[in-house]
Amino acid sequence: MKSYESTLIKFSSDAAFVISAERRITAWNEMAERLLGFTAAEAIGRDCGDLLHATLPGGEPLCHTDCDVFNCFAGCRPYGVPSCLLEHRNGDWVAASMASIALPQKGIPGVQDLAIIFLRDVAASKLVPAHQTLQIFTLGGFGMVLAGQSIDFGKWKRKRAVTLLKLLVTQLDRSVHRERLLDCLWPDVNEKQGWGRLKVTMYYLRNELRANGISDDVIKTIGSAYVLKRSAVWVDAQSFERLFEKGREQQKQGQLDDALVLYIEAEHLYRGDYFEEEIFEDWCAEERERLRELYLEMLTRMTQCYSHLGKYTESIQICRKALVMDQCRESTHFALMDNLVRNGHPELALAQYRQCEQILAREFGIAPLKKIQRLYEQIVKGEKGIPDSEKHFG
Repeated sequence: MKSYESTLIKFSSDAAFVISAERRITAWNEMAERLLGFTAAEAIGRDCGDLLHATLPGGEPLCHTDCDVFNCFAGCRPYGVPSCLLEHRNGDWVAASMASIALPQKGIPGVQDLAIIFLRDVAASKLVPAHQTLQIFTLGGFGMVLAGQSIDFGKWKRKRAVTLLKLLVTQLDRSVHRERLLDCLWPDVNEKQGWGRLKVTMYYLRNELRANGISDDVIKTIGSAYVLKRSAVWVDAQSFERLFEKGREQQKQGQLDDALVLYIEAEHLYRGDYFEEEIFEDWCAEERERLRELYLEMLTRMTQCYSHLGKYTESIQICRKALVMDQCRESTHFALMDNLVRNGHPELALAQYRQCEQILAREFGIAPLKKIQRLYEQIVKGEKGIPDSEKHFG
């Protein structure tokens, strides 16, 4: 099968590779090696998104669990991205265009469905896919993508139209009454003036969306309320939460490797806090904290999975990432100390305890939890961390 797939792209003048229905790279040509630095041996077998780390010029990730490229592949449709950034093997970013062709292999024994991805380091002609779902990014900064292109809402003359759309995103598929919108957008004007401004802003928003090829029925009017239809958009926060929930279920069933695959995909989507640019706005604060807590819980679960699988270095890295977000999380300090001991670094675990002690004393005037103190005493005595049987994976 490898020879069949390699033959498909061997004589292509463009960088090209083949992916399977499982998102795995099955063939990689010489031009792809020249463009991105990876040899065929390094690329074949890897998840395409994990290798490319593709992003759009606006910073939105192109490679994620619901990426348009793969959705079009699954639907046997061509797809094109006129401009994106790909990560080179040396860490640099390569500007490229991308186009794909789906190849259903019905009737060929032993050959599964495939897609060929072509890459060019110069702008290519735009291919418009039949599948045009508006992608909305809320984690780590707001962004919108349609047909592989970022929507440049920074040029919109009415900035309140962007905020209006964000408000509707926070209440996806739920009616948002005009009074709530007025209270958030123009709290200091009377109802009549506010209602007039809202109608003008909504008209402008719909016009801008329409100008970018987005259907009018994305935002529905119901009496004095508006609804952003869930079926018409893809939102990264929802995809993140869905992946987390699936991963948690896999973890509960003891399928730790499968859980980690889902957690890693979810982590890739969490580029930062929910609408982090709206840090002083109350209308998104509660959802921001909820998603942040889910993310921290997911990191905790990732450390549990890695530790149980004996991958202590990976567990330590995740612990440190979690402490950057919340340095007072005692359960993470405990997990980090335990994994450092298991990885053969008791001296670093002792240093971590002292850091935890200092942080808690400075922030709250308290000592670490008793179990952290007991672990510290065990390390001082030269004992190992807690046995695996005491870890919980619920």
